Amino acid sequence: MSYSVGQVSGFAGITVRTLHHYDKAGLLSPGDRSPAGYRLYNDADLSRLQQILFYRELGFPLDEIATILEDPQANALDHLRARHRLLNDQISKLQRLVEVAEQAMEVQQTGVELSPEERFEVFGEVTFDLTYATQAHLKWQHRESYQRSMARAAEHSKEDWAKIMAEAADWRLRLTAAFDAGEPADGERAMDLAEEHRQHIARWFTPCPTDVHGRIADGFVTDPRAFALAVPPTEQRPGLAPYLRTAVHANAVRRSPADDA
Repeated sequence: MSYSVGQVSGFAGITVRTLHHYDKAGLLSPGDRSPAGYRLYNDADLSRLQQILFYRELGFPLDEIATILEDPQANALDHLRARHRLLNDQISKLQRLVEVAEQAMEVQQTGVELSPEERFEVFGEVTFDLTYATQAHLKWQHRESYQRSMARAAEHSKEDWAKIMAEAADWRLRLTAAFDAGEPADGERAMDLAEEHRQHIARWFTPCPTDVHGRIADGFVTDPRAFALAVPPTEQRPGLAPYLRTAVHANAVRRSPADDA
C-alpha cells in the first residue's frame, strides 16, 4: 500500500514539514509517486521512518542516523552504546541542576529565610526533604497552626536558627544516650525528653498540645523523612523512632490538658 504525506504525518505523529525535511536531507525519500506526481510512502518507507524516529527519540543527529541506516558496515550497537553514555552524562548534569533548583524551592517551602550557604552552615546534615515539605505544605497550608508555624520560621534570624539547632543537637545526644542505655520508653527519663521536644516546638514554632505532639511522633514512625528532621540518619538507631513515639504518648498520659502550655 502507499500513503500520502498527510496520512504518514497523521499516524506517525510528525509534521508534514518534518517529512519534507527528511526527504530534502536524503534521509527518507518516498518510494512512490501518484499519477499526479505527489509523494507516496510505501511499507518499506514506513519501516525506515520507524527506525529514524526511534533514533531521533534517543537524540541522535540526522547525519548519524543516516550513517547507521545507509552504511552496511555501521555497527548500530556501538552507536547506541555511545548514545547511552552521553544520555547518562546528561542525566547526571540535569540531576545536579534539579538539586540546585530544589535548594532554592526548599527555602520557600519550609519558611526558612536563609541562603543555601547559611542553611548548610546552620543545619549541617539536618535537612528538609523537599518532597516532605511540599506535601506538608499542600496538606496543611490552610490550617492556622501551619501558617503560624511557617510565619514563625520565616521570622527567625541566622542566630535564632543556630540556637534552635544547638538545642536540638543537645537533646538528640541525651535521647540516644537514654535509648542506648536501655532506659524504658515510658520511663521518667524518656518522657522528660519527650516533653522537652514538645516544649522546643512550642517555644520556636507553634503551640504544641500533647495530642498534636502525638501526631508528630506518629509521623516519625510512618515517614522516615519526618524523623530525619528530628534525628539525622547518621545518628539514628534501629527502633529509635518507635521509642520516641512511645515516650511522647506516655508523656501525654502523665500530663493533664491544663499542662499543655
